[in-house]
Amino acid sequence: MAEIRPTRKTTRLRALLESAELEFLMEAHSGLSAKVAEEAGFAGLWGSGLSISAACGVRDNNELSWTQVLEILEYITDAVQIPLLLDGDTGYGNFNNMRRLVQKLEARDVAGVCIEDKLFPKTNSFIDGSAQPLADIDEFAGKIKAGKDAQSDDDFVIVARVEAFIAGWGLEEALKRASAYHAAGADAILMHSKISRPDEVLSFKREWGDRCPVVIVPTKYYHTPTAVFREAGFSVVIWANHLMRASISAMRDTAAQLLEEQSLINVEERVVPVSEVFRLQGAGELKEAERRYLPSRTTAASALILAASRGKELGELTRDRPKCMLPVAGKPLLARLIGTFNEVGIKKVAVVRGYRKEAVDLPNVDFADNDEHAETQTVYSLSLGIDLLPEGPALISYGDVLYQKYIPMQLMESAADFCLAVNIEWEQSQNLGRYGEYVRCDRAWDPLAFDRPAVLEAMPTDAAAAGPDGIHGEWIGLMKVSSAGLAKLKRLIAELRGGDELRKMRMVDLIERLLAANERIEVMYTRGHWFDIDESQDLLAASGFGRRREGRER
Repeated sequence: MAEIRPTRKTTRLRALLESAELEFLMEAHSGLSAKVAEEAGFAGLWGSGLSISAACGVRDNNELSWTQVLEILEYITDAVQIPLLLDGDTGYGNFNNMRRLVQKLEARDVAGVCIEDKLFPKTNSFIDGSAQPLADIDEFAGKIKAGKDAQSDDDFVIVARVEAFIAGWGLEEALKRASAYHAAGADAILMHSKISRPDEVLSFKREWGDRCPVVIVPTKYYHTPTAVFREAGFSVVIWANHLMRASISAMRDTAAQLLEEQSLINVEERVVPVSEVFRLQGAGELKEAERRYLPSRTTAASALILAASRGKELGELTRDRPKCMLPVAGKPLLARLIGTFNEVGIKKVAVVRGYRKEAVDLPNVDFADNDEHAETQTVYSLSLGIDLLPEGPALISYGDVLYQKYIPMQLMESAADFCLAVNIEWEQSQNLGRYGEYVRCDRAWDPLAFDRPAVLEAMPTDAAAAGPDGIHGEWIGLMKVSSAGLAKLKRLIAELRGGDELRKMRMVDLIERLLAANERIEVMYTRGHWFDIDESQDLLAASGFGRRREGRER
């Protein structure tokens, strides 16, 4: 029979304290950090006073009022299902403040509180701890009794934090205080130490035995193997402030890079996408609720990838699989392309496959098959797959390209019926000297007018013949069509069906046909950040491109 998980967070926290195994609590200082810790697999949280204060930009000296702390705790407990033990400093006052604190914590689904035997307002234990006076033992024991009498849930946990070692008073004083607090009703003892070895907490545990659970915070003696804590019989280890400290490192690196580069290009691929923030915020639940309670107002975007060719220039590499399934940094090229679409919110993806079609077997993809791939061109593949696209905006892409995700993201924001992604660095392109799909527009790229779209005028077939003034960039094989544009494209394809012209048309020819029909085709200029794979050396270079993207995503 499956284990029934207790529904009350107080019960789950008490079970962690009383577990026969060594358990761990992860620091959280916000609803977001709590979600991260929960998804990582932690069974409980530590509401660190230091981290909560730092996140608010104030000192860990009770400068944040206890009512402000309560407001933050409410966000934390609402965000997760795992229990929270609050670092309650000194209880924010005397026994009466402690009674009120316990009542307010229970009302906010906080599972327990840890209070320390120092004077209010407290000072962080690692700031000249030996100079910090400790509370009177009887007064602090009375505070614990008041808290236990005030709780309405029998499983609510009160942990007594002993600061005797921090203040330099030694083992005898630590044992004396722990005994008094345990007798007053404390459910566990947190024995704190600031030296770089675990000697103090280990000496306490040997003398204390198993009278009640003992909690430790190995921030200063972090090099100690966890097996030592497990062997000594400690109940819980708290990782006390590491999510907060890790966030500072990440923010500093990002801020410095943005200041130096004055661009988001390299930063955006290194941080989590905004979609991940939305996921952690629970945007999926809201979206589902909107489907239930609101009328539908938008149509989701889709994508069609043209990947029927073998890639014969790659020789033996494509003997048993098509170019789109060759590995790029350990993942098939096609999988990387689909992953880029997924990252920008496009989940409906269709692929036209052809050569060795049985090898193109990725999940969650619709397929159309071009069994005449050797005798036909890309528009014929498009004609076979276009009906897989539902009504709405869509991206149409070659299957042998990679690009950073901002490119399809920006394309999808275009209001035009047709919009092409065009690389302005065509003279440095890997395609120079071989077949390239060049464009001439009504204006060249202008950094001061980046938000004003250019309009396509023609697609010269020969860059050399056109001359430098006749080329404004190279199409990277990615086109966005609006809902109306897709309908126009489907009508044009229908007119071409049954004729020989359709079988021989390339995408460039189709785009020229749209221009001839006076369709407005906008161009979104980019500066690199894409890769076209045609030859074996391209595949090697693309692996580096893929690893760089993957490293930034992590």
